[in-house]
Amino acid sequence: MKRIGADTIRCIKQKRRRGFSIPEISKAYDISRSTVFRYVRNVPIDKRYKKRWLSRRNASKIISRKNWEIAGRLTRPFITRISQKEYALFATALYWAEGSKKDFSFCNGDPKMVALFIHVLRNIFNIHNNDLKISLRIYEDVDIKECMGFWSKIVGFTLTLKNISINVLHGRKKGKLPHGMCRVRVRKGGLLLKKIFCIINGVIGQTPL
Repeated sequence: MKRIGADTIRCIKQKRRRGFSIPEISKAYDISRSTVFRYVRNVPIDKRYKKRWLSRRNASKIISRKNWEIAGRLTRPFITRISQKEYALFATALYWAEGSKKDFSFCNGDPKMVALFIHVLRNIFNIHNNDLKISLRIYEDVDIKECMGFWSKIVGFTLTLKNISINVLHGRKKGKLPHGMCRVRVRKGGLLLKKIFCIINGVIGQTPL
C-alpha cells in the first residue's frame, strides 16, 4: 500500500475544499480513488467552489452515460442469438468462479446470476426442479418469509421451510445483500460436476498459457 505523507494529505484536502473531484485528485497524486475518498469524505466543499464541483460532477455523469451507450453498441453483436453452447460456457465460467469443487453446489447473492445459472441447468443440462436443493444464508435482522418469497421468484418455484434449509448468520446486514445468498445444489450431481470440469479443462487445453 502506497504511503501518503502528511503534506500530501493536506494538499488533497485543500483541493477537495476547492471543488476538485475525487478522480481529479486521484490522477494528480497518482493514488487510488478509494484512498482519496478516505481522506476527503468529511471535507466540505467551499461555497466559492461549489459551482465548479457540481459542473465537474455533472460532466463525469454525462461522460459515463455516453460511454455506456458506446459500450452497448459495441457489444451488441456478442449477445444476439445466444446459442446453447454459449450459455453452457457462460454458466461453466460462473461455476468455476463461484461453485464448489467437491460437490455440485453454486452460491451467490446476485439474483440475476442465480436466475441465469438455474436457467442453464434446466434448459441445457436438463435438471428438473425436484433435482434442485435450495438453501439460503441470511442475517438475523431480515424477514425470513420475505427472503423466501424473493428467492422463490428467482428460482422459479415456491420455497417453504419444508423444502429448503436456512442458515441464519449473526449480526445485521448493514447494507449487505438484503435478501442474503442463495445456494443451489443438484441431487446426485456428481456426473454434472464432472461435465462442468471437463468443459473447463477443455477450454484451458485450447488456451495459450
